[in-house]
Amino acid sequence: MSLSTRFPLAAAALLLACAACNKDAPTGGGAAGGQAAADSAFVGALRAQLQSATVAGQFSGAVLVTRNGRTLFEGAYGLADRERNVPNTPLTQFRVGSMNKMMTGVAALQLLQAGKVRLDATLGTYLPDYPNADVKTKVTLHHLLTHTGGTGDIFGPEFTAHRLELRTTSDYLRLYGTRGLQFTPGAQHVYSNYGFLLLGGVIEQVSGTSYDQHVAARVLAPAGMTATGFAPEDSLVPGRSVGYMRQQATGALVSNAPTLPYKGTPAGGGYSTVGDFARFAAAIQERRLLDSAHTALLLSGKVPVAPEVQYAYGFVDRVVSGRRMVGHTGGAPGMSGALEFEPNGGYVVVVLSNFDPPAATQIAGFIVNRLPAAIN
Repeated sequence: MSLSTRFPLAAAALLLACAACNKDAPTGGGAAGGQAAADSAFVGALRAQLQSATVAGQFSGAVLVTRNGRTLFEGAYGLADRERNVPNTPLTQFRVGSMNKMMTGVAALQLLQAGKVRLDATLGTYLPDYPNADVKTKVTLHHLLTHTGGTGDIFGPEFTAHRLELRTTSDYLRLYGTRGLQFTPGAQHVYSNYGFLLLGGVIEQVSGTSYDQHVAARVLAPAGMTATGFAPEDSLVPGRSVGYMRQQATGALVSNAPTLPYKGTPAGGGYSTVGDFARFAAAIQERRLLDSAHTALLLSGKVPVAPEVQYAYGFVDRVVSGRRMVGHTGGAPGMSGALEFEPNGGYVVVVLSNFDPPAATQIAGFIVNRLPAAIN
C-alpha cells in the first residue's frame, strides 16, 4: 500500500492512511516467514488502534515505526487544518514541545566532546553576568541536563503576561534571572524548563551564535532533518499543522494559537515531522552526532524517576517489556509527541499529534509494548 493512500472511515474522520505493512519482508517459511507474520499482526493491530482512536476523536497526527532503518509502519490520520479540511500526512510538521530537549542535550554533549564545556562546571563559568548568585555559583551543567538544579519552570502568570515579548533565550534569562533556587542543586529531580533555557544560554555563549543557528548547523544538518525548525509562529510554514486543544466546558476543538510562545526555545517548541525524528534517532544510533563514549553518556540514565525509568541528559532511559528504549515526549495544549528508540540500532518509534496530551503518548505506549521480537 502506498504511503499516501487514502481510505474512508466514519463520516467525521478523514484518514490519510497507513503505509508499510512490512511490504519488503520475506513471505516464505522459517524465521523469515515467522518475522513477516509477527510484523503483519503488529501492523494490523496498530492500524486498528489508530483508526479507532481517530474515530473517537482521541488522535490526529502521524506515526512512523522503523526497524534497522526499514519502515515497518507509516501513517497519518485526521486533519492538519480543520477549517480548510487539510489532512495530516507523513510530511506534516507538528509542534513538538519538550521533544527538542533532546536536541539541546545533543548540542551540549557535542560541546563537551569538543572540550569547550565541562559537566561539573557551574553556570557562572559560561554566564559570568548571570544575576542570581546562588544559581550562578551552585548549579552545574549536569544539574541542568538532569533537572536537578532547582531552577524552576517558566510557565505561569509571568509567562502569560510576556508570552509574545519573549523572543530570544536572553529575553527569558532577563525575565527569570533574578529568581532564586527552589532547592539545593542535586537534592531532587524536578522537571525544569528553565534549566534547559539556561543550557541554551550556555550553548549560545560558547558557540558564539544563536541556539537556533547552532542546532541547525550541528544537529539538524548532520542528521538530515530538513523539515525541522524554530520559525516564529507568525511566520508562514506551509506544512505546519494547526494545533487543536479541547475546551473542557464544551468539548469543542479550538486553535491553541493563543497559548503558544513566540517561537521554539531550547526547552521546547519548534516543529518537526515523524521522518525527521526517525532520522535524528538514526543519527544517534549510528554515532553521527556524537562518538560512542559521548553517545553512551548522553543516553545512560542518571537520576531514577520511576521503576525502570531514569532521566539522562535530555533523554529518558527506560526498560519496556524487557527492551531498553530512550527518547523524550512533548506535550502542551494542542500538541503531543513521543520519540522512543533502541540506542544501538533496532526499533525507532515516532508519534506526533496536533491534539492535546496524551494523544501521542498513548499511541506510542501501545506501540512500544507490542513491538515484534526480532526473529533470527
